[in-house]
Amino acid sequence: MAVHDPDNDEDKNTQWAENRTDWAEDRTIMALERTFAGWMRTAFAAIAIGIGFRALFGEFEPPWLAKAIATGFIALAIVFAISAERRACKAFERLSSHAVDSPRLPNIKLVAYSIAAGAGLLIAALWILNDGTISSV
Repeated sequence: MAVHDPDNDEDKNTQWAENRTDWAEDRTIMALERTFAGWMRTAFAAIAIGIGFRALFGEFEPPWLAKAIATGFIALAIVFAISAERRACKAFERLSSHAVDSPRLPNIKLVAYSIAAGAGLLIAALWILNDGTISSV
């Protein structure tokens, strides 16, 4: 006949509680990765809206107005990328992974700053270039 050992139950319950906490932290890390990826997609969408607006309303009068609206959307992409990077890095520094690989912070920074730099270059090109030549306006 089996003997009931209450100490064994407490150790088992404690271990299960610690495992559930570890799994919750891992799920949070994966959710943060998905959220960061979502903000990067949103930044790319803002860039696409800016380029699309400029292409669609290229012959807009006055001509600088279409560029200004496109610049606003592309600048919004820079804000999205940088703010997502800052929030993600702060959150990842607070968490520790157990069973999943946590993303490396330099990689997150590289992605975000690359998108922001590309958007900045696109804004410069939008205002400087006109059909492949230097623009006067």
